Amino acid sequence: MHEFPASPPQGSTVSRIYSALGLVMGGKAGAGVLSLIYLMISARTLGPVDFGVLVLVHGYVVMVVGIVEFPAWQAIIRYGAEAERDAQPHRLARLLRFSAVVELSAGALAVAVAAVLAPMAGPVLGWSDAALALAVPYSIAALGSVRSTPAGYLQLIGRFDLIGAHNMVAPGVRLIGAMIAALAGWGLKGFLIAWMVAAVAEFAVLWGLGLWLAYRHLGRTLIRPEAGRVTRDNRDIWRFLIANNVDVTLGELAGRAAPLIVGGILGAGAAGLFSVAHRATMIIAQPAQMLGNTAYAELARLVSAGDGGRPLRRALVKVTVLALLASLPVVAVVALVPGVVVRLLAGDAFQGAATLMVWLMVGRAILMVVPPCRSALSALGRPGVSLSVNLVASLVFLSALPVLLQLFGLVGAGIQAVLQALAVSVALAVLTARISRAQDQ
Repeated sequence: MHEFPASPPQGSTVSRIYSALGLVMGGKAGAGVLSLIYLMISARTLGPVDFGVLVLVHGYVVMVVGIVEFPAWQAIIRYGAEAERDAQPHRLARLLRFSAVVELSAGALAVAVAAVLAPMAGPVLGWSDAALALAVPYSIAALGSVRSTPAGYLQLIGRFDLIGAHNMVAPGVRLIGAMIAALAGWGLKGFLIAWMVAAVAEFAVLWGLGLWLAYRHLGRTLIRPEAGRVTRDNRDIWRFLIANNVDVTLGELAGRAAPLIVGGILGAGAAGLFSVAHRATMIIAQPAQMLGNTAYAELARLVSAGDGGRPLRRALVKVTVLALLASLPVVAVVALVPGVVVRLLAGDAFQGAATLMVWLMVGRAILMVVPPCRSALSALGRPGVSLSVNLVASLVFLSALPVLLQLFGLVGAGIQAVLQALAVSVALAVLTARISRAQDQ
């Protein structure tokens, strides 16, 4: 007997979006506390240079997997919702199997590419001998980002509580590892091992949850679905996947590449300062991204209802305004007492990150507009629009980053972040409004 997910809860679209976001944020709040604690331990134990090397090694792996990975969560939500609506468990099973094969294959390739290129990237990025010795095995940490298929399925069936709980896995393992490494005096090597174990745990736990629930809902259909073609079941799935993946890659390219560029030009110590400043901005960056992810399913339902673009625009404006208002207290605290925030996070050795943190926080606040707009464009069947905006912005502003670093030092990274945030946010807001109006015809 096949057990399809329950219907969405009653209430307005905005209330359902924030209800789902609240479940995810419950776990994310706990994860944020754990992250701050392990950051304090890591930064104080390693100091700016070794902490910067840790950041550069992990950032390199994240950069490689960000380019090579092929996440499929949006396709699972979009096409899985159709299978759910039409009571087609075999179609859903084929979709999940297809998505898993595609994503895991890309993940294995990402691990291999990271391992092959690590010995060449290390000297350029200023890695220490300890980091170079662990660079190849550390490439398995790429798996930490290869988990969108189970995440998409959990969103499809409304298990945002499990997504929230899973958010605590990686920071929890990192915290335990950081405490052990600091107490044992293992230095940079110990912290690298802790980060690597955390990434593998993050991968394994979410895939385990996804498989368990998929088998509960679909039974043996998940293992042996009826013969069929995913490309025939789900029209334009490859085009949809490619457009969304390129869009996400380009949208996150600047954030992933920035610490590597900073480290390559200004050294590992500057990369350590950048990471501390960047970590403070994640207080509002992660909720914004989760807001876009949780909003996608509801925005897709509004589009499929065929009532035109006006309901979508209303929901989008409400969601975005509430998100911006929620971010203002955090931005104000960072802007008023950046030195105190840095001292609490990492200690006096990282005071050089204070001014940069203000710039990055402003940029992150501006970017609160982007995830909901990106989800709306995808729901409207126009993910290529966001892709184009991110492509142009990434090419222009990443090219400008080395120049800004040479002219303004570390603060140049903050200037670049604010300028790119303004360009992307304004462009996507205008284009989303214009395209949604075409649905009113």
